[in-house]
Amino acid sequence: MRISLNWLRELVDCDLSPQELEEKLTMAGFEVESIEDRRTWAEGVVVGHILTADRHPNADKLQVCKVDIGAPEPLQIVCGAANARQGLFVPVATIGTYLPTIDLKLRPTKLRGERSEGMICSLAEIGLAKESSGIHEFPDGLTVGADVRPLLGLDDAILDVTSTANRADALSVVGIAREVAALLGKEVRLPLATKDFQPKVANWVKVEDSKSCPAYIGTLIKGVKVASSPEWLKRRVEAAGMRSINNIVDITNYILLEWGQPLHAFDADTLDKDLNIGVRFAKAGEKIKTLDDVDRTLTNQNFLITSGDKPIAIAGVMGGAETEVSEKTTNIVLEAALFTQVTTRRSARAQGLRTEASARYERGVNQAAIESATAKAIQMIVELAGGEVIEQSVADARSQEVRVIDLRLTKVWQVLGEVDREDESVLPLLSEAEVEQTLKVLSFELEKQPIEEGSYATWKVTVPPYRYADIEREIDLVEEIARIYGYDKFVETLPARTEFGFLSADQEGGRMMRAAFRAVGLTEVMHMSLCSPSESHQVKINNPVAIEYGALRGDLLTNLIDACAFNINQGNGILNGFEIGRVFWLDEAGSDETDRIAGIFGGDPTVGAWQHDSKPLNFYEAKGLLDSVFHNLSVTVEYQPDQKDERLHPGRTASLWISGERLGTFGQLHPQLRAEKELPDEIYVFELDFYTLLDAMMKKSIPTFQSFSTYPSSDRDIAFFAPLKFTVADIQRSITHVGGELLDSVTLFDQYIGKSVPEGSRSLAFRLVYRASDRTLTDADINPVHQKVRDLLEEKFQATLRS
Repeated sequence: MRISLNWLRELVDCDLSPQELEEKLTMAGFEVESIEDRRTWAEGVVVGHILTADRHPNADKLQVCKVDIGAPEPLQIVCGAANARQGLFVPVATIGTYLPTIDLKLRPTKLRGERSEGMICSLAEIGLAKESSGIHEFPDGLTVGADVRPLLGLDDAILDVTSTANRADALSVVGIAREVAALLGKEVRLPLATKDFQPKVANWVKVEDSKSCPAYIGTLIKGVKVASSPEWLKRRVEAAGMRSINNIVDITNYILLEWGQPLHAFDADTLDKDLNIGVRFAKAGEKIKTLDDVDRTLTNQNFLITSGDKPIAIAGVMGGAETEVSEKTTNIVLEAALFTQVTTRRSARAQGLRTEASARYERGVNQAAIESATAKAIQMIVELAGGEVIEQSVADARSQEVRVIDLRLTKVWQVLGEVDREDESVLPLLSEAEVEQTLKVLSFELEKQPIEEGSYATWKVTVPPYRYADIEREIDLVEEIARIYGYDKFVETLPARTEFGFLSADQEGGRMMRAAFRAVGLTEVMHMSLCSPSESHQVKINNPVAIEYGALRGDLLTNLIDACAFNINQGNGILNGFEIGRVFWLDEAGSDETDRIAGIFGGDPTVGAWQHDSKPLNFYEAKGLLDSVFHNLSVTVEYQPDQKDERLHPGRTASLWISGERLGTFGQLHPQLRAEKELPDEIYVFELDFYTLLDAMMKKSIPTFQSFSTYPSSDRDIAFFAPLKFTVADIQRSITHVGGELLDSVTLFDQYIGKSVPEGSRSLAFRLVYRASDRTLTDADINPVHQKVRDLLEEKFQATLRS
């Protein structure tokens, strides 16, 4: 917000320079983005009186003027302005003056042969207007030679102050004045109204949702005269970055800047004859033309002001064009209201609007200042535009609750630490008196509590209403003490002991997993956790950024499949990627969440490359890629047939298990889904539970080196017919168990289904490798073990041995 230093000094005694004030505010937690020192714009420009204005002998559009600036002799100045004439009082830039707005330093010169000893200025040349049709004309009777800066409001500096989002009170001159007063130990002079008009009480305001609009004050004023604002008001409003429109609108903007309370004036003659002001939510499809001349279709998130149930303004955001105050207006209804932060934010966002009013309502307006701001506005309107205050209708549902927070001196010491004191004999901690004084200058009320023996002071602190938006907890009070007392006055201390940082099990395991997936050629990707609400078990968001981001994702695969299709549509080839992220869901116990790992890969790896002789991955090659990851993580995973996920091929999908606990799913995309997404045939996906995999990794002890056996191995092949209902994984696990220590490995090397194979069965062939670490095995060692394997296959798996 742009703060006028002169305006600020009207409310608090402050003799600091703009630079010193900037330093104070910065140390108190405000950011001063820039200082606009207007005193430099017209330094050396004085009041001049044109004694004569004669036509230039060598130029039709120039005049040679004699100008009195209080010097012994009048200056001769050549002027090209059409309105230059004898008798005018004008601003004159003397020789040596630098005008920064137009980057010009005045020097004696000749124009078409005539001497010119200065320049008669327009407002554009001294920075007060973008364009000027002629030189500026002062009223008669001024002292020639006087500095023009006080006359033009240029004896001022503007500080562009930015506050944090929770400091709604700082979006006003009164709010900044309170801060400056606290920093300097001064008193604030609140700009209260000096007259009480005591309007008649009426009842034409009806608020349908008092939670969204806790208070609304409508004041009917008749007989006003809408005209240009006086110069002082124009300059105040324009210095703050607003455009001067007319006296009524400028007064509402002035109060907005001064008190931080948005106001709006309606042309009363354009409203319902009985006024009938209503405050309600819009019905979807209602329309209104706003002050920016845009026809807007409203949604049910828009909060409205109505008259006779017809929309006349978007509450807290922008007024309607049909009820705008114009030069023809003679009767007005002045609105002052409180709208809640959430309601205003949603309403403004629904129309893509952000205004000075909505910016303040979204942060939270001081609920206790609405009457003071209204009274001041009414007084200014009567004084500057005339009129008579007829009646006032008030709807007030504000809570009278007072916010009280417990504050402990020990908590202040714990958080802030020691104070850097020059006198070492004084305790290097904040005293009770210092804490009380610091909070009192911020208008907090303190009630000291009884102190037990051996304990320290505690207080009941009452928060002023204008700080309800940001002071909620004890730590907020501690922060206020530090801000006002001075951050730079506390000792910089380091912890007595420091510890080396370390990675948690989740972080370390996550890094190992990422490395393993990258090692097999997958690239890590990241997607937003937000998605479109489409299923009942999704966690819905109450205040979504957009409808398509109205829920939290329930799985990772959906985004990966869409990203893969997008990659291919953009001509970038297949996406071989993985993602580690959080998923959310609803169940009977409420909402829940966990971390998962998902990936997608396959397709033709030669797309976009010069090589074209490779083949797409088949199911077993894709499974092998995932097995490589598990091998690198020292985890043993079993595969079981699975058909639960409808997005996957029912005959090429497996559930993954670790020691009887489900890890996740792996499979090929269903042909129907591939066709919908226009994906190639061989696309494989997996989704795993992060913590199940992590637990399995953590259970593995640090691997120890085992020397290779120097004795030869002995291979035995075994072939048989087995019913299809038995999986290879079950058969392989049972063989390994029966084989004991002598069985070094079991490998399937052939599978056949077709001619000469009994119906409902398949031919399988395994290679069993036997080895001992201390001797060369003989048939006497191997045959008993191998016979156990054969018996197992016949008894447990109904196998018909072929060898």
